[in-house]
Amino acid sequence: MKELEKTLLELFRQLHAHPELGFEERASTAAIREILVREGVEILDSGLETGLVARITGALPGPVIGLRSDIDALPIQEETNLPYASEVPGRMHACGHDAHAAIMLGAAILLHRHRDRLRGSVKLVFQPAEENSYGALRVLGTGMLDDAALFLAVHTYPAFPAGVLGIKEGPVMAAVDRFEIHIRGRGSHAAHPHKGVDPVVIQAAIVLGAQSIVSRALDPFAPVVVSITHARSGNTWNVIPETAYLEGTVRTLDPAARATVRTRLDALVQQTALAYGAEAELAWHPGPPAVLNDPGLCGEARAVARELGFRVDRQEDTLGGEDFSYFLQDRPGIFIRVGSGGDYPSHHPRFTVDPAAIYPAAEYFAQLAERLLNKGA
Repeated sequence: MKELEKTLLELFRQLHAHPELGFEERASTAAIREILVREGVEILDSGLETGLVARITGALPGPVIGLRSDIDALPIQEETNLPYASEVPGRMHACGHDAHAAIMLGAAILLHRHRDRLRGSVKLVFQPAEENSYGALRVLGTGMLDDAALFLAVHTYPAFPAGVLGIKEGPVMAAVDRFEIHIRGRGSHAAHPHKGVDPVVIQAAIVLGAQSIVSRALDPFAPVVVSITHARSGNTWNVIPETAYLEGTVRTLDPAARATVRTRLDALVQQTALAYGAEAELAWHPGPPAVLNDPGLCGEARAVARELGFRVDRQEDTLGGEDFSYFLQDRPGIFIRVGSGGDYPSHHPRFTVDPAAIYPAAEYFAQLAERLLNKGA
């Protein structure tokens, strides 16, 4: 086993055994920092409390590109029985961020060792708090990445085995929005519903009516999900409550569809409540926009993959979200899936990553970054 491969696997297992939630990744950051310092990689003074930004400066002037990984875990109790399983109750790396960190650390070390071949610089982002969608904005707010011309990101992919990469042009992750609906009726005894305004009936009407937005207000070929996932009202069997509450999420790939859903849902909520003699309000909490892969970068990514012996496949469509999209608001980029095997999907308590995927992926991202730099990004 190569020395660097051993280092990456040790880091992967260390992070997996000691998972930390978003903005709590102090030990994870320290472990990554220690290896980078030992290798002589420059760490920028970003002011981040968790996570970090490192830089490899090439021998010749040129553009700056960013390589992004994330390092936070999830509030899930692990059930894998791995020898390096989580030692923290209720915490688990169930989305592969431990592997992402190891992959990009390996890419950083390889690029640093071959910096005499680089025309430009590479900034490595070890981002905190992807799972709560606030980490990317925190990192971008430091200004450390303002000079980056493009970004590359990694994500494990259990649908493919190690040795396969998922690369797809256009939208690959959805815009993620959260909404809350507050309904105010008038409470009464359950035996006398005519003396009140029942918010539970309004709640039910909104739940059913929301599905018509997708089926009747949008193009059938536009991927859209409106999911109401949390309903609350009342606290006993014989009282019609005063208020009711709904919460859910909207997932879209197209900005126009995103705007339409918000407008139609707001109208549905207000008009339904009005029809029943009540009041209701929609609170919309916008999250990350859709991740859009640049077609030109996809072509370069495929070429490097094939040169290194990877099989390239088209990753499946998904309406899952990713805050990597914030990096791509005014610059191109590509979100690449690395086949990681396993029998369970991300966010499952038995999710695993095949360690054999880590070192080849590190080589791949180092080679891709070098090619893009030397082509002038």
